[in-house]
Amino acid sequence: MQTQRRSVLKNLLALVAGVTGVGMSAKAMGPSTQKEVGNITYDQDVPLFSGHTKLGNMVFIAGKGAHFVGDVAAHTDHVLKELEKELILAGSSMDKVLKVTVYLNDIADYKAMNDTYKGRFGKKPPVRSTVAVAKGGVPGDSLVEMDCIAYI
Repeated sequence: MQTQRRSVLKNLLALVAGVTGVGMSAKAMGPSTQKEVGNITYDQDVPLFSGHTKLGNMVFIAGKGAHFVGDVAAHTDHVLKELEKELILAGSSMDKVLKVTVYLNDIADYKAMNDTYKGRFGKKPPVRSTVAVAKGGVPGDSLVEMDCIAYI
């Protein structure tokens, strides 16, 4: 398992390094590797963004928010469930997440978010960055938004 994660991380680093560009990185991943998208959101019949994008064995999940009245614990729980649904749709799982980025509307919610977050990614949690967003908040009045990178 650790060797597989190292291989995945090497592929991810090659993909995002930008030294030779995405085309060369995709070529290195295999001749039949093409970007795949799923769960597309449209704006007036024009594609706006995808819920997930896959390249090779990598999965990139779009930011998920909670757009209802509630506290940060309820929003965090909802967001994590939405991430999990999208990961499953893309052929992955919470255990295969390598990186999570958490966007908080208010850094004062860090502890409550963390209390709900802990344990949701199995015994080997992914690396994580947590940032408080600038004035204006997380889109759609969500108290928290998260995106992630995983493998299949």
